Amino acid sequence: MDLEKSISSETSVPVSESASSSEPSLLKPKPFDLKPNPDLLPEKTGTKVSRYLSFNFFSTYRKIFSVIFFANLAAFIAFVAKTGGAPLIQDVANASSANLMVAILFRQENFVNLCYEIAVCVPHSLPVSIRRRLAKVFHYGGAHSGSGTAAVVWFLLYVALATRDYVKGPTPDTLTNLILSYIIITMFSLILAAAHPRFRVMFHDYFEAGHRFSGWVTLVTFWVHNGLVARVSAREEGINTGMYLVKSPNFWFFIISTSCSIVSWSRLRRRDVYPEILSDHAIRLHFKYMPMQPFYGLKVSTRPLLEWHAFATIPDEDENGKINGFSIVCSNAGDWTKQTILNPPTKLWVRGYPLHGLLYTSRLFKRVVVVATGSGIGPCLSLLYADVTPRRVLWSTPHPEVTYGPKIMNAVLRADPDAIVWNTRTLGRPDMVALTYQLVLESKAEAVFIISNPKVTKKVVYGMETRGIPAYGAIFDS
Repeated sequence: MDLEKSISSETSVPVSESASSSEPSLLKPKPFDLKPNPDLLPEKTGTKVSRYLSFNFFSTYRKIFSVIFFANLAAFIAFVAKTGGAPLIQDVANASSANLMVAILFRQENFVNLCYEIAVCVPHSLPVSIRRRLAKVFHYGGAHSGSGTAAVVWFLLYVALATRDYVKGPTPDTLTNLILSYIIITMFSLILAAAHPRFRVMFHDYFEAGHRFSGWVTLVTFWVHNGLVARVSAREEGINTGMYLVKSPNFWFFIISTSCSIVSWSRLRRRDVYPEILSDHAIRLHFKYMPMQPFYGLKVSTRPLLEWHAFATIPDEDENGKINGFSIVCSNAGDWTKQTILNPPTKLWVRGYPLHGLLYTSRLFKRVVVVATGSGIGPCLSLLYADVTPRRVLWSTPHPEVTYGPKIMNAVLRADPDAIVWNTRTLGRPDMVALTYQLVLESKAEAVFIISNPKVTKKVVYGMETRGIPAYGAIFDS
């Protein structure tokens, strides 16, 4: 799903019409008597202030950010104590490049997948109190932004120290160091400013392009800067530059950072796409180049240097039930998805390794309730296909079969024959919190997973968490 847009725009649905999309559903939603009853909701825990602090302000994302902040503060204090004054410029440089490495690692697909695998490998015999915290692994964006911010702050200090050295004794070497340092800090500042959540939402395409190109300029300039600094330092120590580099932590931090970027972009490919029209609101794009297992997402693009859109994938099967490809569902939620529906592509760029997402953590629980609104059902189809965790499904959407076709309806009802498919055109908009809570009670679920737009996601997650039920939805500030 496209995590930078609202979830209703996040799932991609096929655009080329298939014969099956015009056939009647093999399965029909069962009539249900369940109606939202707010009176069944227990009182929220704590006071209004304590709930705000616990469930809003002190989010897992911010806690991770804070841990990184205080770890860097401790390092700064140690550096000051070591010299009894201003820290050594080389220690500051090492701290900046170390944080940059961590920030890039938490955007590298294989490393992020490893974090997910570690989090979900625990047995169900562990208390829910532990498993519910491990399921917050999808807040890893806090590590990316925390380390990235720390890298900028450290390098600001580095620039200050480099400026001091130049003022004390201007030489060609200190001047070169200063010029390169100012180029790097300018790029860093652009990246940090553009990453502000409001700017990202309002000008996402500009943020993405600026983030990418500024990052590349920074990485190249860092290498030049590191090489020149190494040459000067090696000369002062009386050793060759290669030996100095090998002993320098900076060199190895940059090796890892650069390798992460190269590995991701080395997987850039232009793939064939087989569109399937679901309706004038949604399209399903099929790919055949690899058998995709459940619980993965993929980035696609028509302009690979400028913009990318992340979607959850759905395994496709052949007539023998063997996975022979995958698909993504797109709904009309922005300029890119609108154009995709109006002009179905036959080729798209893909990059990086398939990435685990929020719904992969559903494996941590014995039973879950899956909630989706609109095209949010798209990402959920991978979870339903996997059939790993017993689940109940609540899908609220206008005219589901007309909009998304019988294939998607059948997939939902095969996963949960008693699924609550709420047609908002005939039934109106339900009280999602009350309806979700009633399904939790009925199914004795341990957790709730919701894929929806930011407003509904936050409302349902808050409504469940404040009543003691673990609930998880996509975060929109990572």
